[in-house]
Parts: sequence; structure tokens; C-alpha cells
Amino acid sequence: MNAHLEALTPPLVWRHFRTLCNTPRPSGHEAALVATLEAWADSLGLAHDRDAFGNLRIRKPASPGCEQALGVILQGHLDMVAQANSGHRHDFTRDPISTYVADGWLHADGTTLGADNGMGVAAILALLEDSELTHGPLEALFTLEEETSMGGALNLAENWLEGSLLLNLDSEDRGQVYIGCAGGADVEVNAQLPSAAVSDHEQVINIALTGLKGGHSGLDIHQPLGNANRLLIRVLRSLEAFDARLLSYHGGTLRNAIPREAFAQVALPADDVDAAIAAIGDLKAILQKELGSGDSGLEIAVERLTDLPAAEPLTLDASAMLIAALHAAPCGVERMSADVPGVVETSNNLGVLSLEQGRLHVCALVRSLHDSAVVAMADRFQALFGLIGARVKVENGYPGWAPNPEGALLARFKTRHAALLGREPEVKVIHAGLECGILGSKYPHLDMISFGPLIRGAHSPDERVELASVEEFWLMLKALIEDLAQK
Repeated sequence: MNAHLEALTPPLVWRHFRTLCNTPRPSGHEAALVATLEAWADSLGLAHDRDAFGNLRIRKPASPGCEQALGVILQGHLDMVAQANSGHRHDFTRDPISTYVADGWLHADGTTLGADNGMGVAAILALLEDSELTHGPLEALFTLEEETSMGGALNLAENWLEGSLLLNLDSEDRGQVYIGCAGGADVEVNAQLPSAAVSDHEQVINIALTGLKGGHSGLDIHQPLGNANRLLIRVLRSLEAFDARLLSYHGGTLRNAIPREAFAQVALPADDVDAAIAAIGDLKAILQKELGSGDSGLEIAVERLTDLPAAEPLTLDASAMLIAALHAAPCGVERMSADVPGVVETSNNLGVLSLEQGRLHVCALVRSLHDSAVVAMADRFQALFGLIGARVKVENGYPGWAPNPEGALLARFKTRHAALLGREPEVKVIHAGLECGILGSKYPHLDMISFGPLIRGAHSPDERVELASVEEFWLMLKALIEDLAQK
């Protein structure tokens, strides 16, 4: 499958990306790909090993005469975000990713593409295979479960890696190099809320909020995008005037993807259903106007149920209390950086929300350039949802990556970029959880930078990678490796 990829340039990179597309690899299901890469390394005579968590390392000895060069660690994560358009049947644990080219970009058919971080991984594999490359000692580090928990990096073995320089190839902007990133933590909220049976005078309606673009909860959090959970909670808040009681809710599937769709069932007095539906229609028009061209596809559909569900809706007080708490919860950009112009400092993504049989589950992802601000935002969640008796847990925390604008590796990259492409790169700090912060905490001696090709729509079915930027990325990566081979 995806044979057309091997006709693209550079062919060595795209051949490896084809392997990644054809090998299912959602977070937590990377074992088949690891086995494939180990067999491939064996075929080239490259040494490989794994740490206790399962992170994979493949080593390539230095070219003759370059043995004294500083060792370079090439790092990327093997897993990908699993998101598909509503109604598109795709089993990410079994089905390959189907791709196509349009207008100079590579897309997937109805799903995430996996260019994040597949393009970086493919480039690393191409470097390991390139027999004409002049290089110092190379270590390829492939981590696991980056998209769900940063588990691979957090559990990376200490005193295992040997290199002094680290190239993280998980950035998504052409002509830019990253020297810092946000840290973050997951905030999980769970509660069992009281319910009461649907009465004879009540009717249940389904509300479906769809059509939003979604996106990366770090890279895109400042964009004019709608968050389906935030918007549907606003719809539910408007229905309190009709004594509506929340029966079930399902919105978002990943804490690091801005949710595109959300669905709720509510019970309300049958005599008020027509007025409630009209109110939803009025609010839909308001929300569409607010979102404007930034996220213009919003749709809200309402369906009356003729058969009552077996589950009970929340009591009126519990429903109002929950919706109020969710309405007040932090969501989106909290603060822009005062030190790095144009960069988000602190944000929160209300990523996953569900209510079933009275059981509430919320998973949010807090990010900040300041670890203290992550703690403070998480504490706000604990304070807010503690008021409704929920259990709040903060986990999977990871540190940020403090920028070092005077680093020697950055200086080499800037010089090589200017010589090869005729311009210096933009030096940036990213509001996303690159693994560099975690890796740097375990290996504090590492000099690190991050760069990559142009990717848009990451973590959504709109994900795409610009073909021309992949070629530029590959040329820059090879030139940098050859430059670093010279002591």
C-alpha cells in the first residue's frame, strides 16, 4: 500500500515513511513497528538494543576518520495520534494509513497522517541507511507513547545514551529551529454523580455538535479554533432555563487534540422541547458568528428520542452544578509569554469529557513555559472540581526545556542553514511538549535543538506535510550531520 510514496523526493526518506504508514502505530501499540525496525537494522548490520520501557536505540559507527567527532543522538517518537473523521471506519491498531498527494502536500484519507513524528523517524532511518554520508558516531533513539503520556521519555534509561549532541526531529515549521518548549501535566477528574429517573412529563433529546477543525492542543491552541467541549457545555448551560438534566456526554478522544465533536443527551419537560430547540438554533447562529472564518464548519443537530434510554439523567441540582463547573473550567490560552513575543506561556485543553450512568470523567492537558504555572493551573482544577466532590488527579507531568540561545549546536545549525538555504533560520520556543525537556533532565550535558519539515493540522484528520519542505529538511539534516563530523 502507498506505493506512490516511493516516487517522491527524497526517495530514501519516503520509502521509510511508507513503512510507517503501512505499519499501525497508535500510542501503546508500537511493538510491531519496533520489531520491523529491529529486523531492518539486522539486515544492515547495525547494533540495536532497548531499555526496560521498550525505547529502541540503533547505533551506526562513525565514518572512517570521524571517530573523534562528538556523538550525535537522532531522536523521534514512533507513535502517532489516532484520529478519524466521524463516520470514517478505521482501526488504527490494524489498518494502514491511506495517503494521497494534492497541491504539493501529502494527506491521509479521513485520518491523521502520522507525519508527526513519522517524517522525523523516516529521516533518521534514511540517515542510518545512507552509505554515502560522512558522519561521526550516530545513535538513533526512538521513544514510545509520546502522544499519550510522554511515557517513553519519562521512563528512558539513564546512563544509556552516549552522545553529546541531540537532534530532536519533531518540530513542524519550515525554516525554524526550536531551542525551548513548554512542560505540562494531565489533569484527570472523576466523580459519581446522583441521578434520578426520567419522569412521565420529560422527553430526551440528542444534541450533536460537529464540523470543527480540531488541532494540536499546543501548537494550535492560540488559533481561532472552536473547542467542541467548551461550546457544547455552553449550549447545555443555555438549557438550564428549561430545567434540562444531563443524561450522557461524550466529547473529544485525546487530551492533546482540540476536540472537534461532542455529543450529549438531556432530559427536559416535554412542553419545553420546542422552545429549547429554538434556543439551541439561536445560540448556534451566535456561535457561528463568533467563530467566524477561523472555524466556519460548526453544526449543531438536535434529535428527539422516541425510546427512553435505560440510563438515568443527573438530578437537576447535580446537572446544574456539573455544567457550571465545566463552564468555569480554564480552557484555551491563559497567558502569553512576556519574554518570548508571540508565544503562548500557559494554556489548558479541555480535551476529553464523558458522562455515562452518572460517572463523570474529564482529562485536560495543562501546558506552560514555567513549571510553576503548570502546578498552579492543575491546582485550580483541583479547587474547582473539589467543590462538586470530584476526585482530581494530576499525573504524567513533564518538565519544560529552558532555551539556551548561546548553544554551540545552535550556532552550527544557523551557519549551515544560512550557507545551504541562503537565510538564517528563525530561532523559536514552542508551546508544545517536545521530549527535549525530559531528555535534558535525564542527560543534562546534552546540547539540543529541534527542527523538521512543514506540517499542518497535526493531531487531526486535516494533518498534512508539505512535500518541498521534506526535501529541504532532508538536505539540511544531511548537511548538519556532515558538518558535525568535522571536529
